[in-house]
Amino acid sequence: MKTLISTLILMLGTCSHIMACTVIAIGKKASADGSVIVSHTDAGPDCRINLVPGQQFKAGEKAPVHWGMIETGRPLGDYGEVIGHIPQVEKTYSYFQTAYPQINSKQLAIGESTLSQRPELMVDRSVCEQIMTIEQAQAFALQRCTKAQDALKLITSLLETYGFLPSCIDESESLVIADTDEIWVLEVFSVGNAWKKDSGKPGCIWAAQRVPDDHVMIIPNWSIIKQIDIEDEDNFRASSNYKQEAIDRGWYKPESGKPFIWQEAYSPIPREWSTSRFWLFYATFAPEYTKWPDRFTSSVWEGENQYTQYIEPLSIYPFSVKPQRKLSVQDVMAFQRSTFKGTIYDKENAPAWYYPDEKGQLTKSAFATPFPTKEMRRVMNINSRRNVARARGEYGMVAQLRSWLPDEIGGVYWFYVDNAYTSAYVPIYTGVTDVAECYKVYNPEYYQDNSIRWAVDFVDNLMYLRWQDAHKKVIEKRDPMEARFFAEQKSVDEKAQALMNKSPKKAKAYLTQLTIDRMNEVHELFKELKLDLISEFTNNKQGI
Repeated sequence: MKTLISTLILMLGTCSHIMACTVIAIGKKASADGSVIVSHTDAGPDCRINLVPGQQFKAGEKAPVHWGMIETGRPLGDYGEVIGHIPQVEKTYSYFQTAYPQINSKQLAIGESTLSQRPELMVDRSVCEQIMTIEQAQAFALQRCTKAQDALKLITSLLETYGFLPSCIDESESLVIADTDEIWVLEVFSVGNAWKKDSGKPGCIWAAQRVPDDHVMIIPNWSIIKQIDIEDEDNFRASSNYKQEAIDRGWYKPESGKPFIWQEAYSPIPREWSTSRFWLFYATFAPEYTKWPDRFTSSVWEGENQYTQYIEPLSIYPFSVKPQRKLSVQDVMAFQRSTFKGTIYDKENAPAWYYPDEKGQLTKSAFATPFPTKEMRRVMNINSRRNVARARGEYGMVAQLRSWLPDEIGGVYWFYVDNAYTSAYVPIYTGVTDVAECYKVYNPEYYQDNSIRWAVDFVDNLMYLRWQDAHKKVIEKRDPMEARFFAEQKSVDEKAQALMNKSPKKAKAYLTQLTIDRMNEVHELFKELKLDLISEFTNNKQGI
């Protein structure tokens, strides 16, 4: 048992994004501007942006399959150990790669969220034959596909043929695959160590469901697909073994007369770090869908009251829902920055942060933060429930896909590093040919002045000097810059389109330089904030 616990701790350390990835998607008829929107927050180690250019290959060449793509500590573009090969294609498209590949030059975008799976399905890389990780399949799809359904077909074919090899604590995976027209959710479970490549059996278990155009959805590290109508190919797809594996393993009994529920068959008992995000999303954007548990409160003590915290069945959360109002990119960003403020999960409102002032009134400490460190939580007895935003995050994005514009202009990749709550989103057009150097640099072992990740992390750390006041300083400078990016979007689109009509090369050069300038502007802003915060909240002014 001691060895098992040690192994799990080691794996958690090497794959810290488990329980950290939230995906939100918005159909084109549910978005405020008619775009398709898909987002992804991640705590995967490699937050650097590598813009992988499209290439030409000769017939008969092979493409390497890597292990370790999500890790950092290697040169940009080095994706780790080569553990196999697949046939190469003649032409690939450019795409953006971080720990996970996310969007390509053709407005095809993919969000990823790790799921829990039953222990019987887990695999051991040292003995199994499976070689295809979800991130490697994503990369192949972004290199080779322009549409969501084509990407879905390719990814599932790769996973079935070469075997799904989970890279995150042996857990399963979900992807949200989107183009300018539609969104598909893909959920993949592994099949254990007994699978053999030459067996003729699928190397994974998978199901996919289309998101209605007027719906929104969330994946908070948990399966969301429920009943599957395999005859309805416009809305459902699945592997040939999608039900049989559950029957063979005793997880579903047809003779029971009950419908087959994918989510119930393959997912273990739900965990609070998922149900809390389910609840917040649907209670926020579809408050009238059903009678949700009432977890909104301003009380300092309500989060400690176990008698009021009802446990809801996971089945009350739908696959997707029509929102009460149409949602924007900014709405998704705001949710990614959520810290459960005003709910029982709000760690910034924990009783430990309060003390009686000179008049005996309960006063909130200026040190109160929604991200108490592990040591703070131990000393102050604050629970460790997971926020949506994470101080330990690495990066995230919101992909805005617009069908009415050329791909080079229509796709906007709103990207941030570190903690979404503190960081700034910068718009990166999919037609760019390069990104700023500061977004390509990050050594987690030692500070680098030319790294945006270190710049944001430095500010995030300085905020602990006096969090309540320091965060206001960050917002005062960050929010106007982000607002300007949105305000300028229409004029940028128009200028880029005019240039595109004359010279696509000049349009790309314009978008590239604009994007690099903005990325550098974000970097400079956080370097300035570093000086602002240390000057205003230095220990010399703390009354020590």
